Amino acid sequence: MDALIFIDTNIFLDFYRIRKSEIGLSYLRLLDEHADIIITGSQVEMEYKKNRQAVIVESQGKFKNPDWNNLSVPALLAESEDAKRIEELKKEVTQLQAKIKNEIEGILKSPFLHDSVFNNLEKIFRSKSDFNLTKEHADRDRIIRLAVKRFMLGYPPRKKNDTSIGDALNWEWIIACAQKSQKNIVLVTRDGDYGATLKNESYINDWLCQEFKERVSGEQNVILTASLAKAFRFIDVPVTQEMLDEEERIIESYGGEKLVTGSDKITDKIFDIFKIYE
Repeated sequence: MDALIFIDTNIFLDFYRIRKSEIGLSYLRLLDEHADIIITGSQVEMEYKKNRQAVIVESQGKFKNPDWNNLSVPALLAESEDAKRIEELKKEVTQLQAKIKNEIEGILKSPFLHDSVFNNLEKIFRSKSDFNLTKEHADRDRIIRLAVKRFMLGYPPRKKNDTSIGDALNWEWIIACAQKSQKNIVLVTRDGDYGATLKNESYINDWLCQEFKERVSGEQNVILTASLAKAFRFIDVPVTQEMLDEEERIIESYGGEKLVTGSDKITDKIFDIFKIYE
């Protein structure tokens, strides 16, 4: 399939939840190789950087000290060689744990030096791609105006009680990229306001599907999926079963995670744009 891929922020944050480093590197390698077909922008960048530290701290919170009280050797055997070896292993584990915590702190403090995920995604956010809506992009103000109008009318994608136009901004940019490229769109997200998921299959919201056909083309399609591995398979890029299985584990464990959202200074612009409609 000839398509562009939009990757939502939560999918990027999954790279901090992958248990096997070689799988994470495989995904990052695919992103790098296919960066020219990725739809992104400063809104996604902002949300990623706003939530990155929280996800890392969350993982550190699960990295707790062992309960050594449950590993106490009976007094009768306290002087045995095996008991001494257990004490040595306790010290070794404690030292290794301290080392890992220092590495986590390094990732938090200096991502450019210690965070491979951050550096790989930074390449995408800094790319000169036609599908990267940076703050300097000539089309940005127009997309913001469309997003504000969409938000005020209550069009999807929009969450209940939403105070940010981030999803609306991303959708308007997806539409613009589809119009410009004349390609299909694969939308990778676990965000429920883009559609519904049933039995591991995702279905684009009815209104968004209709709108896409009306504003883009009846010949082009928009496909919704919660899986980056499936997105690559849609465009005929091979991924291993191990990569797919690991992502499904993450979706099952973290599928309901919520982002801390923000407007990337867009909220301030909303009030200026309101004046246009007064």
